[in-house]
Amino acid sequence: MKRFFFFFTFCFLFYFIGFTQIKSDPFIKLTDPLSEVNSVTSAQKFIIGSTCKTCTVTINNNDVKVYPTGAFAYELALPEGESIYTISAKSSAGKTISKTLTFNYSIPKEEQPTQNISIDRIQTLPEGNLILKPGEAISFRVKAKSGCTITTFGNTRFFEMPDSVSKGMIGIYQGKYIVQPTDTFVNKKFSVILTAQDGTTFIKETNANFSVLISSMSDVYITKGRLAHLEYGLGEDRLGGAKIGYIDSLIPLKIIGKVGSHFKVKLAPSRTAYIPDELVNPLPPGTFTPSSLTGKIKVFNDSIFDVVQIQLFSKLPYQSFHLTDPSKIVVDIFGATSNTNWIDQLSNLKEVKKVNYEQIADDIFRVYISLNHQQHWGHQIYYSGNNLIIKIKPQPQSLLLKDLTIAIDAGHGGTNTGAAGPTGVAEKEITLPIALKLQKLLEKEGAKVIMTRTTETFFDNKERILFYRDSTPDLLLSVHLNSSADPIHTSGTSTFYRYDGFKNLSNAIQNRMLELGLKDCGNNGSFNFMLNSPIEYPNALIETVYLSNPEEEMKILDPTFQEKLSEKIVLGVKDFLSGCR
Repeated sequence: MKRFFFFFTFCFLFYFIGFTQIKSDPFIKLTDPLSEVNSVTSAQKFIIGSTCKTCTVTINNNDVKVYPTGAFAYELALPEGESIYTISAKSSAGKTISKTLTFNYSIPKEEQPTQNISIDRIQTLPEGNLILKPGEAISFRVKAKSGCTITTFGNTRFFEMPDSVSKGMIGIYQGKYIVQPTDTFVNKKFSVILTAQDGTTFIKETNANFSVLISSMSDVYITKGRLAHLEYGLGEDRLGGAKIGYIDSLIPLKIIGKVGSHFKVKLAPSRTAYIPDELVNPLPPGTFTPSSLTGKIKVFNDSIFDVVQIQLFSKLPYQSFHLTDPSKIVVDIFGATSNTNWIDQLSNLKEVKKVNYEQIADDIFRVYISLNHQQHWGHQIYYSGNNLIIKIKPQPQSLLLKDLTIAIDAGHGGTNTGAAGPTGVAEKEITLPIALKLQKLLEKEGAKVIMTRTTETFFDNKERILFYRDSTPDLLLSVHLNSSADPIHTSGTSTFYRYDGFKNLSNAIQNRMLELGLKDCGNNGSFNFMLNSPIEYPNALIETVYLSNPEEEMKILDPTFQEKLSEKIVLGVKDFLSGCR
């Protein structure tokens, strides 16, 4: 029996020591760059990755800090040309592994004037395929051989810009083609013709197609779906175009053109907007442009919400925004003209102090809804028939967590992995445990908690918005981690809000997060993130730390730090609620 015991013990120790040795064997796992050979146009680059937790790392024999997680980040200042960097990881047992990276840094060459009798490029503005109406212009910017004559459709001539305007570059031509009442072209590419002084010609077509909005084409479209939205303009970034706001379905819109995939909408004589073509359907040609006189305005309480009901004769587009000093909800109705002579305001209201209106411009009817409390708690806008309904959520009678419903959104999930840290950990893998800890803390306080996800699952952001619109929480907390291309110098915590009336929630959370010793990256407003876009409830996006930063990645991987962070968020929510009292 003793022999068996000693044999078992020996095998266990051999296995344990061997396993430990394997675990501490050096490795080099890079998250940036991913290729061994890299052509770059910036001198500042970083080598980011991880090794075993007990390993040391050198890059070209320079010691590199390795964090307890095994993460490391090293900044490069590349000379022009080829540079070779050897990364070496060494275990505590002396075992070494190496990897070599090559960077080819070339300074971007300045653009040169066109030498041959040719056209280098044609830029049309707005960019993309266009549908225009008579009187509108297609703007051209052409780079070609200097000193030539350039014309396009209708013998429209472009003129060469002085180098003081074209930043020293000769051969930049600009001009406009004005769409004529007699034009009927559809999906036409314009030919741009260059004529040299010796009579030689060169012809190049535009990439974009152009069409004229004619009477046989539908110019009224109707919104579809629950998340149709208007955008201010054609600007675009990773969050999409800047949104005016969501509008109800089945609202007719006057279309006055199209740029790429966006219809241009006439809201009023002095106001236009854009809407993605996937969010509307055409009505038959000849459909009247939507407009309406306003009728009766009634203000009452339906036992839960205060309701402002505005009688119209057609569904019209609208937008709303917050004022905070004093506290008001402002709603603009486009295409409406005042014909209201009084407002019926009942005495059973909870949140609405008073309602008034004014005609601020042709076809823009503005409604002011003054609130009893400084804090905005959310509102809804939709149509019931042709009546525009604005439901205003009153401040909860109790501002204790035990009497509130809190929604927690664990950012990303499933195939939407989010940012990645130097060790390769994905954002989705960290937001979920933080959200679950936050859920547990809030439920301990007695709050009812609604979760976007409690498992490793994919949810589209549109699904999340509709889920919470139907669930009507009192507050929404969306948990994320930030990321930067600079893993060494960029760090800290930040919060984000879209509407001024919801600013206090994210600000209170940010102030508590700073107690963790994190760098202040601000409470940032007007943020065009989808989870900040609902108007129905106060919401805050919490970018807890920079996952790209090795030190902050180390912190956020620690369950104890996650717990402390969750506690600070709860304290921030409590501070917000105390401020509402």
